[in-house]
Amino acid sequence: MRAVASTRYPPAGIRGVSVDHRRNAFGTDPNYFATINDNITVLVQIETQEGVDNLDAIAAVNGVGGIFVGPGDLSAALGYLGQPNHPEVQKVIRHIFERAAAHGKPSGILAPVEADARRYLEWGASFVAVGSDLGVFRGATAALCDKFKKSFE
Repeated sequence: MRAVASTRYPPAGIRGVSVDHRRNAFGTDPNYFATINDNITVLVQIETQEGVDNLDAIAAVNGVGGIFVGPGDLSAALGYLGQPNHPEVQKVIRHIFERAAAHGKPSGILAPVEADARRYLEWGASFVAVGSDLGVFRGATAALCDKFKKSFE
């Protein structure tokens, strides 16, 4: 798969060679090139019907380290825009977790609602992103705003 090859230096892949970046401690890690190809994880995101239809082939690619579900995009692609909890979308999400497990690959998903996160873990998800930087920022900003509004009432 080209996605995997794009993350590896030749001859294992097609990634352009770079020396002075963060992962190489800005060019100071003498073992960087000897170890980097073995220290990269590729997670592929399934968010279309085409991705679901090809899930077994995708999961079988050597170098794909895991499967990640994009529930918002997946629900839209399945015809349920803004409805990631629609029963048909949930059925597909569960199928993705099951197929990933069948290939011995971890799977994960975004789930800002605790009940969703717990359900996905019960279904076999290996990891669940339960929040986002924007969500935390929005919540903290709203709380701060509410606090000051109350002090001026």
